[in-house]
Amino acid sequence: MRLNQFSRMLLAEWRRLKLPLSDETIVVAVSGGADSTALLLALEELKTINKLALEICVAHLDHRLRKSSGRDAKWVADLATRLGYRRVIGRSKVAETAREKSDNLEQAAREARYAFLERTAKKLSANYVLTAHTMDDQAETVLLRLMRGSAGAGLGGIEAVRPISKNSSIKLVRPLLWARRSDTEDYCRIRKTEFLFDEMNDDPSFARVKVRKQLLPLMESFNNKVVEALSRTAALLREDGAVLFNDSHALLKQASLEGETKSPALNVKVLSEAPPALRRRALRQWLSEARGGTRRLEMIHLSSVEKLLEGNAGGRVVELPSGGRVRRRRNRLEFESEND
Repeated sequence: MRLNQFSRMLLAEWRRLKLPLSDETIVVAVSGGADSTALLLALEELKTINKLALEICVAHLDHRLRKSSGRDAKWVADLATRLGYRRVIGRSKVAETAREKSDNLEQAAREARYAFLERTAKKLSANYVLTAHTMDDQAETVLLRLMRGSAGAGLGGIEAVRPISKNSSIKLVRPLLWARRSDTEDYCRIRKTEFLFDEMNDDPSFARVKVRKQLLPLMESFNNKVVEALSRTAALLREDGAVLFNDSHALLKQASLEGETKSPALNVKVLSEAPPALRRRALRQWLSEARGGTRRLEMIHLSSVEKLLEGNAGGRVVELPSGGRVRRRRNRLEFESEND
């Protein structure tokens, strides 16, 4: 059997990321759209010609945001059965959760999806969860973060491999960041497999849809390879960030005051004397560990915390999004949770 170019590219990326070729169970997130359907079909092709020897579980979360979502879940379940794979179908009331948390719908859906995928992986003792993010998703992410004023770490975009949650041993893998959305659609057609279309992907009330439908086409009128250019820039920024991480981690360790364990206070003098790029990264890491993540934390918040380092006056406070605050007390910075 001759290997299709799409599957060949996936295998090359699989090897580049040093992912296991056998003796592992992997969870593949499948919405039924072209990207995730193509990923599943390509994995099936690689298994058929014995390039991979993995146990595959198809995972689908019904967000219950559309009347047709139940039919979509059944479609994915039927596809998994046809390919001979185990499937796990979950359901979540995302809209209700978003209202309860005063959260936006996109964020609530994302959190519900990753929590479901992590639970599924744990039940199966799987070490890897795959999602089908493409180069187009990467470009959209970079532009959204750029408009929010993200720092270099945020502009690095989507990582190919990262822990699925803080301190988790389960890896979240995006093995299709090399592919365009048109590539996944073409591969599904070659495999004579239909794919689903989510009408919410055309809803301009979502920022990502506006970027996809309005901003990127305008940018492509200046550079028809703008998606590739944005993806390349993100990759370079991630490489730069990897180099800076070790130095910023060392700075954070040096600035942490002895005797402090949970959310240690930081020495103002040590931070003030450090280069700004390392200082901001150290502060970001400190806040991430104290808050349990960097959700909604943008450059404007880091800049406000940096300003607390100026002068000698204590008592100044910076309120952070999604709870918590940083307080300057003489020669130290302290993080305070909402319960403090």
